[in-house]
Amino acid sequence: MSLSAISPLDGRYAEQTAALAPSFSEGALIRFRVQVEVRWLLALSAHPSVDGVRAFAPDEVSRLQNLSSDFSEGDAARVKEIERTTRHDVKAVEYFIKEKLAETSLADTREWVHFACTSEDINNLAHALMLQGGIQNVWLPAVEKLVADVAAQADEQRATPMLSRTHGQTASPTTVGKELAVFVARWNRQLEHIRAQQYLGKINGAVGNFNAHVAAYPNAPWPQISREFVEGLGLSHNALTTQIEPHDWMAELFHALMRFNTITLDFCRDAWTYVSLGYWKQRTVAGEVGSSTMPHKVNPIDFENAEANIGLSNAVLEHLSSKLPVSRLQRDLSDSSAIRNIGVGVAHSLLALQSARRGLGKISVDEAALRRDLDDSWEVLGEAVQTVMRKAGIENPYEKLKELTRGAAIDEKTMRAFIESLELPAADKARLLQLTPASYVGLAANLVSGATGVERENLR
Repeated sequence: MSLSAISPLDGRYAEQTAALAPSFSEGALIRFRVQVEVRWLLALSAHPSVDGVRAFAPDEVSRLQNLSSDFSEGDAARVKEIERTTRHDVKAVEYFIKEKLAETSLADTREWVHFACTSEDINNLAHALMLQGGIQNVWLPAVEKLVADVAAQADEQRATPMLSRTHGQTASPTTVGKELAVFVARWNRQLEHIRAQQYLGKINGAVGNFNAHVAAYPNAPWPQISREFVEGLGLSHNALTTQIEPHDWMAELFHALMRFNTITLDFCRDAWTYVSLGYWKQRTVAGEVGSSTMPHKVNPIDFENAEANIGLSNAVLEHLSSKLPVSRLQRDLSDSSAIRNIGVGVAHSLLALQSARRGLGKISVDEAALRRDLDDSWEVLGEAVQTVMRKAGIENPYEKLKELTRGAAIDEKTMRAFIESLELPAADKARLLQLTPASYVGLAANLVSGATGVERENLR
């Protein structure tokens, strides 16, 4: 951890976000640029219509490929040193590659590096590869662990009754597992979008028309070469652009990440509230301090930290979503600084996921507390009673239960005496008399299967 880092992502939280560095650091951006430049040179060499680039021997192909696969911190430092002179980051990469080729058998091909390219041809592909790697290799695995943990808890607690609270007031009971399963289902729906996300790229010159390409090789099938090259990188091809790839796909991805983040925020606030209500107990950790002055405190700090980092993540992603797709005419440079922060948005989301999962690992359900609350809330059976009264054709059932229960402390004796006084079919009355707040959970336990994938027999 660097104590001189300005951003906590590179300071306090450096260890927790280190897995994203190979995708989003400055060194990673330079490495991906080198990869794109090298792959473009290899693609030109391999295409018969671009006859000015000679074929490469196998050892030359390996040497070129190694420029990106073996790219080191020293290499990145050299690119930055060149950039101090060029004052242009992509041109520095071009010069670095030419420098590497100067004393080799590939020296005669140096002027084919960056052939017919504008900087954005290299940058848009590098950024797409960065995001693809960071999301698929780091963010998604972290998400899947959190969702799997919550799904396991949902299955384990599928039948554990719990008093609901709507508007902060007692409401029809549910089960702990069903409430957790709601989040699993919501997360999984967003993951369908994120996993299906296309990562677009283009390589078509200064304003997207292959102007320079056609000037040099008018008969080459440049749109086909472009498509094959972009798809060869594992990306989806965007055939129609200005100088920049419009970044619409990035906005799609960032909005999906924001929706996932927001669901996680909702989960963390509910978890915090269940801890506050005493429904969930927190495990104490030896040596840990909850308050500098109140020794008894065990605070739900992981859920609070997750909430904070989600706010930062969504703020960055929201700005990028609205900023990056907007560029004056064929291009302006206002996206250049903004797009450097794509890793910041993802990193704060990753921190939130880690915190939420850590918080979940510290809690357990306090079934005794759940039972006490249920036993003290017989008024919640008013819904069931007035519904059965409606079925029986009794006049003004809602109003009668409202008069009995609204704002009143109702116990078991009062509720059962009211049920006994009703003229109901014997079977209906018997069923209501057997009902308790803990058993009045409907199909909650069964509904968990839809989110966790664990099928169970009907538990009614």
